[in-house]
Amino acid sequence: MSDKPISPGDGEATVKKQAVNRGDMTKWQWTLREMRVNKVGYFMVAPFFILFLIFTVLPIVLSLFFSFTIFNMLEWPKFVFLDNYIRLLLDDDTFLKAITNTFVFAAVTGPISYVLSFMMAWFINELSPKMRAFVTLIFYAPSISGQVYMIWQVIFSSDQYGYANSLLIRFNFISSPILWFQNKDYTMGLCIVVALWLSLGTSFLAFIAGLQTVDRSYYEAGAVDGIRNRWQELWYVTLPLMKNQLMFGAVMTITGSFGFGAIVTALCGFPSVEYSAHTIMHHLDDYGSIRFEMGYASAIATLLFFLMVGANLLVNRLLSKVGT
Repeated sequence: MSDKPISPGDGEATVKKQAVNRGDMTKWQWTLREMRVNKVGYFMVAPFFILFLIFTVLPIVLSLFFSFTIFNMLEWPKFVFLDNYIRLLLDDDTFLKAITNTFVFAAVTGPISYVLSFMMAWFINELSPKMRAFVTLIFYAPSISGQVYMIWQVIFSSDQYGYANSLLIRFNFISSPILWFQNKDYTMGLCIVVALWLSLGTSFLAFIAGLQTVDRSYYEAGAVDGIRNRWQELWYVTLPLMKNQLMFGAVMTITGSFGFGAIVTALCGFPSVEYSAHTIMHHLDDYGSIRFEMGYASAIATLLFFLMVGANLLVNRLLSKVGT
């Protein structure tokens, strides 16, 4: 029995012979054989695979397990089955407000930041290499700056020396300073604006990298096939060739929009005034890091996980239609 994997260059007789040999084995036997043949490759990916299991898969499994328990990290978990989920969905008004705010944040910042990141990357891709590097740094810098929130805290300072209040008072729009981040009418909108300003992050870089890999010959072939303008090039050539980068960007954007919390905490404090910008991440922090009700916190984390998975599946379905 040959251990050589089937490749496109193999002759028809070789392919048939290996197919027959595979038919003589169970799926488990064939898997073990392939692992022996490709043992060097498996050895190379083993460190990442082990770390992925320990720091990603195991925490998800443990979170799902503890979500059916009462656990305070001092005593043994006590099974309560679905009580945490019933309490969360039917008896926790703060969580219902948090999930509403999270959906609003995700629905507004997710699509806008995704499209904005791609359009800016598309524009920057047309620049010369030196100018492209400079402009990319300018747009990407806010997302990696550790003190970026200070800019907005100065602009929307609650006294008359803040730029926003100063201008509004000077032009007689208001008579006294507005407490921007202490007023429930403004917290949500301001946090969304700041999130959009910070949205040109990892997805933005992935889109620029993806645009750089598109072979120019495809555009020439598209022109021969009837493509007449840049928008047709974008839809029928560029986007289909960038599906991997588009999917990666979608995952990062969804993760960021549903994990929206750090911006609110930095600008509005924790909790925000009257829970006006309270999100699922804040609720998770409250029960996991402050109250140490780990069973209840695990139920929150599990629901957030499935929300993200559902959103990713939906986006994957939508991206599959690109260019069709």
